[in-house]
Amino acid sequence: MPMYKGMNCGEHALQNGEVDPALKALEERQDEVLRRLYELKATVDGLAKTVTTPDADLDASTLSRGPAESVFRATADLDSLLGKDLGALRDIVINANPAHPPLSLLVLHALLCQRYQVLSSVHVHSSVSAVPPPLLSCLGPRHIDSYARQRFQLGFTLIWKDVSKLQMKFNTQSMYPIEGEANVARFLFRLLSAEPQDPVLATQMDCWIDTAVFQLAEGGSKERAVTLRSLNSALGRSPWLLGQEFSLADIVCACCVLRAGQTTSAPANVQRWLQSCQNLGHFDCVYPLLQ
Repeated sequence: MPMYKGMNCGEHALQNGEVDPALKALEERQDEVLRRLYELKATVDGLAKTVTTPDADLDASTLSRGPAESVFRATADLDSLLGKDLGALRDIVINANPAHPPLSLLVLHALLCQRYQVLSSVHVHSSVSAVPPPLLSCLGPRHIDSYARQRFQLGFTLIWKDVSKLQMKFNTQSMYPIEGEANVARFLFRLLSAEPQDPVLATQMDCWIDTAVFQLAEGGSKERAVTLRSLNSALGRSPWLLGQEFSLADIVCACCVLRAGQTTSAPANVQRWLQSCQNLGHFDCVYPLLQ
């Protein structure tokens, strides 16, 4: 009797190069189990972030917003920028004082929403008695898929809290906080992969950011007047502060000018530049907070 007649049907099927239906069903079940495990990991990570971030007492909304078209064209990949973290949502948690809304970070949030799937939320800490409604909706309308964290690439949580200086944590369990709106803005801008490659331009960008913070936002009337004249001179030579390209310098400086209430008294080139910033659409989230 030939040997193959003693084999079962499954072994015969495998000899003919076919896939055992039982094995195929087992692989499909394994794939489904792995998929569910990744979803469960994302959910657990979200709960862990809530537990390890006791700053949020009231969930005002879960939001996602972005302008129609981004001004930055460079490609960005979170895995290459931040390292791979399979199944977990990368969370950015920012504590900010409602008396000093971080306007530049709101603009950067809008730009990030153009590049990534961003799950954004606004919370209120118990140290703050009341927050104006525009601050509760400053990141845009509620996202319909906010319950499914695994569908997003980036989490952006803004907590209104009584803090003396703005703080940001990217990994709430192991990362020391980044302090100051300008430093957080630099971190967020890097996620857009839009930093100048020319070291001279990169240095100029940092100088403009520091000037805006220390002289426009924190300086007196004399410092603001000097800075406005410097801005006017630079913008008389090019449409943007670094030349032909819109950059983080424009975002931070424009927000500081707007916050200082210098729009109507600003020199002509500065007013034209502010109008150009507004025309981009990325600053739409800022203007309701200035009223």
